[in-house]
Amino acid sequence: FAPWAFIVAVWYAIRASGWVNPALVPAPHAVFERFVELAGDRLGLDMWMSTRRVFTGVTLGVCAAVPVGFCLGWYRGLRSFVDPVINFFRALPPIALIPPVIVYFGIRELAKTGILFYASFFAAVIVMYEGIAQISPIYVRVARTLGATDLEIFAKVIVPLTVPHILTAIRVALGVAWATLVASELIAAQQGLGALIQHASSFFLLESVYVGII
Repeated sequence: FAPWAFIVAVWYAIRASGWVNPALVPAPHAVFERFVELAGDRLGLDMWMSTRRVFTGVTLGVCAAVPVGFCLGWYRGLRSFVDPVINFFRALPPIALIPPVIVYFGIRELAKTGILFYASFFAAVIVMYEGIAQISPIYVRVARTLGATDLEIFAKVIVPLTVPHILTAIRVALGVAWATLVASELIAAQQGLGALIQHASSFFLLESVYVGII
């Protein structure tokens, strides 16, 4: 609680210092009051739409990234072959794809899901294949020495060692997807937190902008 209380105190201090026009820095209590007003109006629907989009995109992206990342991490030859392509698309910001996606798919949910899938997939596949590549093969060799079958090795050795990397991939994909989603909603959406921020900024409703950001 302490760091957040400190941030609010600094927020009030900046507003009271006179360094910045108070009209440009809404007070925390004014933001909270606006939050209460929006909670009874559109905020719930905006949060639901954004959360649903992120959940759909991340779920599809991670489900595709886990097997792909596993294959890239486990088979060095395949990883060496595909690595240049993965690095290219990893360096390509998902936000840069928003204009062509809108051109080809419009502003429907399919376009937003496609962008989120792209962002989640490449964020998660990098974490997966780098994590799998670091697994020591000694675990597999020991299991084979003890007479384990391929199925037993996969179920009792590989899967437990992979779970932490899957969880990390989900966490990374969620962060990337949220950042990408809000940017896409700023451009073309009628509902969602990004749309709330864009609508509020058009009318200089800074309290609503802060609510959307928070």
